[in-house]
Amino acid sequence: MRIFAIDLGDQRTGLALADRITNIASPVGLVEIPIERENGRLLINEIVKQFHHHASGPETELVLGIPLNMDNTEGPRAKLVRDFGDKLACRLDRPIVLVDERRTSIAADARMSQSGLTHKQKKMRRDAIAAAAIAQLYLDEPDASVIDTIEPIEHK
Repeated sequence: MRIFAIDLGDQRTGLALADRITNIASPVGLVEIPIERENGRLLINEIVKQFHHHASGPETELVLGIPLNMDNTEGPRAKLVRDFGDKLACRLDRPIVLVDERRTSIAADARMSQSGLTHKQKKMRRDAIAAAAIAQLYLDEPDASVIDTIEPIEHK
C-alpha cells in the first residue's frame, strides 16, 4: 500500500510518496502555485495531476499535514488546511487523513543541515522533504499522528 503525502504551503506545496512494505517515505515533488490563486483550484488541479502520475492506485492513502498549536488546538491555518482538504477529497473522491505536522519542518531542516546546499536550495526542497516527514510519521506512529479523516462529500 502506498501513501501520497502533502505539505500544504502558502507559496509551495511539497509532495511525497511512502510505501508500507519498505516503510520508506521519499519526496517526489514541489508544486509552486500559491494556495490563494483562483481559490485553490489551480493548486488542486496540479496535486490531482501529480497524484495520478505517482500514486493513483485504489489502495493509495492520501495524507495531508495539519498544523496544530502546541496546546493541540487548531488555529486559522488548520482551518485553511481542512477547507483545502475538503475540496481535494471531493475532487479525488477519496478520504484524506489529517496528520499532525508540527515537527516536520524541523525534521526537514535537520535532514538538509549537512547537505552543502545554499539557503535558497534548501528553501526550495524544504516542503517536499517535510511532506516525506509527514508520510514517515504516519507510517511510524499512526495512532499518535492522526488527527482526523476528511471523507469526500458532494459539494453544492
